[in-house]
Amino acid sequence: MKKFNLISTLFIAIVCLTIACKKDKGTNEGMVQSAKDFTAKFGAQLQTLQINASALPQTVTLAGGTKINFPAGSLTKGGVAVTGTVTVEAYEVLKRSTVLFTGANTNHASGAPLASDGFIFVDVKSNGSSVDQNLAVPVKIAIPAKREGATQLWVGVDQNDKPLVAAGNNQMAWQAPRPQANGVGQKEVNATNSTFTFDFGTLGWINCDVFYSYANPKTTITVEVNNNPGTFASFHAFSGETYVFFCAKGSNVAAQLYTPGGTNKVKSYDNMMPIGVQGRMLSFSIKDGRFYYASQEVTISAGQNVVLTLAETTEAAVQAAINSLDSY
Repeated sequence: MKKFNLISTLFIAIVCLTIACKKDKGTNEGMVQSAKDFTAKFGAQLQTLQINASALPQTVTLAGGTKINFPAGSLTKGGVAVTGTVTVEAYEVLKRSTVLFTGANTNHASGAPLASDGFIFVDVKSNGSSVDQNLAVPVKIAIPAKREGATQLWVGVDQNDKPLVAAGNNQMAWQAPRPQANGVGQKEVNATNSTFTFDFGTLGWINCDVFYSYANPKTTITVEVNNNPGTFASFHAFSGETYVFFCAKGSNVAAQLYTPGGTNKVKSYDNMMPIGVQGRMLSFSIKDGRFYYASQEVTISAGQNVVLTLAETTEAAVQAAINSLDSY
């Protein structure tokens, strides 16, 4: 009797373990259960470095090659100079795929699409809390340049033109920076020695982008997402599960569509999409450990309505589709 109970117990344990493994394999790839998990896993990763605020100037170099120089007098908290060891926290978003993986976009605050030359996030913490975002003396930033010519400078804001944070239904957009601390506003920077180098008087999201320049007439387009398992996502998937993007062919544009346009519909900003431009309209969604994707090659036309039908797929397939945009 004891022998039978032991064998039965082992058999039941093995069966339960097998079922659990099959369940995990089918519904939980790498513990990604939501769009927010997805952006955390594949998006820009937090980089932390320490410097001595009592011995400025000091320069930090991020993993993607971005350099940030903190000059003497730049760091204050409540207007008082910061001293001692501080922690620099940063993200780099230097490729189109990273824009999507991070749940960000290249939307100007006006709704006009921007073509990205790369953007970063910078925060400095002293004793666990952030220093003043508006710097007493501008930092000098050098972002790797992948092309010749000029770029323009922007700061990340939410839909209320306030500094962008991952909270509520906040959406990312970019607007012109405030004038620098020395009163000189720098809006355009030329590539020199394969970098865009500039002074910047504000911490937070900092962007090098140019307007997606087309003389074509502009229009408003809508995208209907069929089989949508969730709601449309906000910045960094702080809320929602489903993203919709237009990625222009041959230009580093990742324009997110998130303005409600009807049931399971989103629309572009009014009269901001250039007619005749080619690109890829795509949507991806992650909910309850399941992955969905749809895309369509499009040429923007007046008043266009694009229908995307999400189909269940794998984490790896969504990742590969987004990575392919770097050479699109």
